[in-house]
Amino acid sequence: MEEKNLNQSEEKKSLSFVEQFVKEDLEAGKNGSRLQTRFPPEPNGYIHIGHAKAICMDFGVAEKFGGVCNLRFDDTNPTKENTEYVENIMSDIKWLGFQWGNIYYASDYFDKLWDFAVWLIKKGLAYVDEQTSEQIAEQKGTPTQPGVASPFRDRPIEENLRLFEHMNTPEAVEGSMVLRAKLDMANPNMHFRDPIIYRIIQIPHHRTGTKWHAYPMYDFAHGQSDYFEGVTHSICTLEFVPHRPLYDKFVDLLREYIKEQKAEGKAGDFNPDIVADSYDGTRQIEFNRLNLTYNVMSKRKLKALVDEHLVSGWDDPRMPTVCGMRRRGYSSQSIRNFIDSIGYTKFDALNDYALLEASVRDDLNKKATRVSAVLNPIKLVITNYPEGQSEQLEAINNPENEADGKHLISFSRELWIERDDFMEVAEKKFQRLAPGKEVRLKNAYIIKCDEEHPCDKDAEGNITTVYATYDPETRSGLPGADRKIKGKTLHWVDCATAVAAEVRLYDRLFSVESVDADGRDFRELLNPQSLVVLNNAYVEPYLKEKQAGDFLQFQRIGYFTVDLDSTPDHLVFNKTVGLKDSWKK
Repeated sequence: MEEKNLNQSEEKKSLSFVEQFVKEDLEAGKNGSRLQTRFPPEPNGYIHIGHAKAICMDFGVAEKFGGVCNLRFDDTNPTKENTEYVENIMSDIKWLGFQWGNIYYASDYFDKLWDFAVWLIKKGLAYVDEQTSEQIAEQKGTPTQPGVASPFRDRPIEENLRLFEHMNTPEAVEGSMVLRAKLDMANPNMHFRDPIIYRIIQIPHHRTGTKWHAYPMYDFAHGQSDYFEGVTHSICTLEFVPHRPLYDKFVDLLREYIKEQKAEGKAGDFNPDIVADSYDGTRQIEFNRLNLTYNVMSKRKLKALVDEHLVSGWDDPRMPTVCGMRRRGYSSQSIRNFIDSIGYTKFDALNDYALLEASVRDDLNKKATRVSAVLNPIKLVITNYPEGQSEQLEAINNPENEADGKHLISFSRELWIERDDFMEVAEKKFQRLAPGKEVRLKNAYIIKCDEEHPCDKDAEGNITTVYATYDPETRSGLPGADRKIKGKTLHWVDCATAVAAEVRLYDRLFSVESVDADGRDFRELLNPQSLVVLNNAYVEPYLKEKQAGDFLQFQRIGYFTVDLDSTPDHLVFNKTVGLKDSWKK
C-alpha cells in the first residue's frame, strides 16, 4: 500500500497542475471521461514561441490522455485577419510536431451566434447602444465604483431588434452603435458591466466575404464556440482569469437558449452528438504566459516591426515567431524541450533567453553535421607541402552519432584560416598560430609557424598571408598524430576548393532584458548588432549539398543553417547560436 501511494505521489509530481486537473476530471467520469481540447489562435499574425507553449499544452495533454485537440481560428475581426496567417499557423503547428483532429472557425458559428444574440434581445438581456466608445468606457466606472447605466439600456425590445438588423447592413456606419449584453453595471468584475457583444465592421471577411457587417466580440464567440464543439477543457493563459465568470455566464445563457430550441423541435440547429444532455460543459484552466528576455510577445509590436521594415519579415531569424526560429535553425524539438523545462505555473515570469539557447545547443549537438567554415579569412601557405598536390581526408559528420557517417575534405598547400587564429606578436598564453608555435589542423596535420618569415602584410600593415611547415607523420589516423603539442586545434578550408559564402550572424533582437518594463518605445531598444553580414567567408564544397533547414555546426564557431535565400551560386548561412553562451554576466 505504501509503495502504491508513493507511485501515485511521484506521478502527481511529474504532471503539471493542468494535467493533474485533467486527470482528475477523467477519473471522475466528467463528460463521459472524454477529453477534447482546442488551440484557438486569431489569424491576425504569425504565431510566436508564446503560442508554442499553448500549443504544447493543448495538443500535448490530449496526446498524453488519449483525447483530441482541434484547431479553431477565432476569426471574428476581419480588419486584421487573412488566409496567409491561417496557412502559416497550420504550417507551424505541423512543424512543431502536432496534428489536430478537426479544423474549425468561429465564423462557422456566425449564424448560430446571431440567432443567440437575437434571443438575448427578445429576453431583455441585450440592447443596442448608440453611444461612442469613449462614453461607454467612461460610464463603466471603476472596480470600486459602480458604472452608470446607458441611456439606451431600457429601449424597447422591438426597437433593439430593428436596430440590430440594421447593424448587419452595408449602410450601417462603423462605431455608430453596438449590441451590449444587459448584465450588471455594479458588478465588481468590470467584464460584467454590460459588455459589448457585437460591433459593426464594413470590411469583407476572409471566409464569409460580405455576408456579415456586424461581428461578435471575442468574449461572446469564444465560450459559445467551445460549447458548440463540445470542448471539455479550455486551457488558456492567466489574463483570461477575470474573463472566466463571463465565459460561464454566456454559456449558461446558451444552455437555456438550446433548451428552448429543443423544446420547440429545433435541436437540429445544433449538433446533438456534440451538444448532448450528458455534456457537462467546459472547464477553463489558466496557466502563465511565456515571456522571454530581449524579446516582445505582443503581436501588435511584432507586426509594427514587420510593417515598418525594422526586420525583414515575420520569418526574420531574429523574431520570436515560430517560423523565424525555424529559419534561424532552431529545431522543433529544442523549442519543445525548452517549454517543457520552464513548465506551467500560476505565476507570470520572465524567462531567460539563455535557457532557450542552451536547449537549442543541447539538441543540435546531437543532430548537427560538423563542417568547416572560415568567416574572417587569411591565407595559410604550408611551404614544405608539394606544390600542385592535394589529398582527400576524412571528416566525421557527427561524433555524437556514428550512423551519420563521414565525408571527404580536400587538403593542399594553401588554406584559409581564421584571422584571429594568428598573432605575429603573441602573448604568452596564446595557444594558436604564432611564430615558432605548433598547432594541429583539424583532421589533418600538425604545422609550425615560420619564425624568420611568419607572414606577409599589405601596404596598410594588414596581414595577408601566414607561412608554416607541416609534419607529414602527424596526419590524423597515423601513429604520429598522437604527438603532444601545446597549441590548439584549428579549423581550415582548402583554398583550391573553398566556396565563397555569405554568413549572417544573428543576435538578440533587443538590447535590454525586459523590453516591456523599460518604459521607452520598443523601437528605441532594438539591438544595432542583432544582424551582422559577412560577405567574405569560405566554406568547404560539401556544404553545396545542404538544404535550407539542415542543421550544421561550423567547427569552433557555432551552429548554423542554410537560409531560404541561399542558391547554388550564392550560398547563405544563418547563425543559429554560438557554441557557448556569450551573454553570461
